[in-house]
Amino acid sequence: MREIVLHRAGDFAEWRRAARALLASGVAPEDISWRGEDEGASLFGDAAVPAAAGAVSLPRELLEMAERVICYRDAAVPARLYRIVWRAADDRQLLARTTDADIDWLRKADKAIRRDIHKMHAFVRFRRLGEDETGRESFAAWFEPTHQIMRLTAPFFQRRFYGMDWAIVTPDARAIWQDETLTYGPGGTKDEVPDSDVVEDQWRTYYGAIFNPARVKVAAMRAEMPKKYWKNLPEAQDIAPLLAGAGARVERMRETAVSLANPQTGKWRTRVPEELTLTDDIETLDELSRAVGGCTRCPLYCNATQAVTGEGSRAARIMLVGEQPGDREDLEGRPFVGPAGQVLNEALEEAGLDRRSVFLTNAVKHFKFEPRGKRRLHQNPTTGEIDICRWWLDKERALVQPYLIVTLGGSALRGVTGKSASIKSMRGAVHELAGGTKLIATIHPSFLLRLPDRERAAEERAAFIADLTHARQLAA
Repeated sequence: MREIVLHRAGDFAEWRRAARALLASGVAPEDISWRGEDEGASLFGDAAVPAAAGAVSLPRELLEMAERVICYRDAAVPARLYRIVWRAADDRQLLARTTDADIDWLRKADKAIRRDIHKMHAFVRFRRLGEDETGRESFAAWFEPTHQIMRLTAPFFQRRFYGMDWAIVTPDARAIWQDETLTYGPGGTKDEVPDSDVVEDQWRTYYGAIFNPARVKVAAMRAEMPKKYWKNLPEAQDIAPLLAGAGARVERMRETAVSLANPQTGKWRTRVPEELTLTDDIETLDELSRAVGGCTRCPLYCNATQAVTGEGSRAARIMLVGEQPGDREDLEGRPFVGPAGQVLNEALEEAGLDRRSVFLTNAVKHFKFEPRGKRRLHQNPTTGEIDICRWWLDKERALVQPYLIVTLGGSALRGVTGKSASIKSMRGAVHELAGGTKLIATIHPSFLLRLPDRERAAEERAAFIADLTHARQLAA
């Protein structure tokens, strides 16, 4: 029986050197006893590590997982990891066997480590210690991770807080970043770190300001911020009062909604629509705008403040078609001036397009919404409403005669083609319409505003800009 003593718990390099030599020498898992330096020596064990007898090849994924799992707080980890790599040396598909007991344990332990790393990244709070004669500030933090992950997390803080000196102390180990050098030392106690500093009141004020009572889900919050971390978070003392007052704050938010009350509300009930005649005598965009203003072909005109027609150059090579006006567009009488319009403006600029060089319009010319107190909540137009309004869109197309149409969203796609189709099925290709006009289908910019996942939102935004860039290149 060989006894292997590991001097530093969670040190992957030390475990790997021993495991590599044991594997190369063909020492089976059952012939090895692994112990930590503080566990006491065996009466009969041989503590010598054999010299390596040759190279051992293992899957990269397994080594990456082992580097994390060695930090799992369980005395049996070194032995279990060695058994897995021993088996993997002969079975290259071992990691794919998810029902295998060893692999099931490995993946669960790896998941626990990655979660613990995420929590440490999120919940470490530095306290200011002071600054040296050069003005470089120093900070310290106390944290209690579930596992021995200091060596896995310290490089993250090194990259993020490169410009200051800091120390993170845990019960197992400490990391010190000083003079642009990262070193490790023994664990410590909470008493080594100040209880508070002058920055914490500012942080608590900020946390209270960004706390959104309308989106409070206590169970989800506790899942992401378990109570075990609260004792070391300065904002934790404010969480209970913020939760208790969430209901009252939601009511105040409703009373002072962001969306302005429609100044022309009385017009909804008093306006008498003029007679509408669909005629081909319309020859200018101004004439078209006046004609759309009297449209009564569908009920949407009843509640909207005004019709909103297209905007831009009649000689535009590119026409962008959205769904319908929103709240701000309905009040101002111009397309794409609300939040989605701001997103579109930024995307156009990044794609190398000047808003003034394109023609912007919508498939439906009146704002469809549901009144909710002082607010007006957007509602999607029906296919019938899109089809009824299509005459006006076709007239705009005839007057502008764009080389290329970019449809923003599914409603716009139906308004242009007269058929319902998914954006996914049409996106990524250039289609040709009757008369030779080209078409590119993409998302509506409001879709980007609704994505809660920042990473996905960034990916979708990049794809949206790529679609607009393709349109510019095609129309050039």
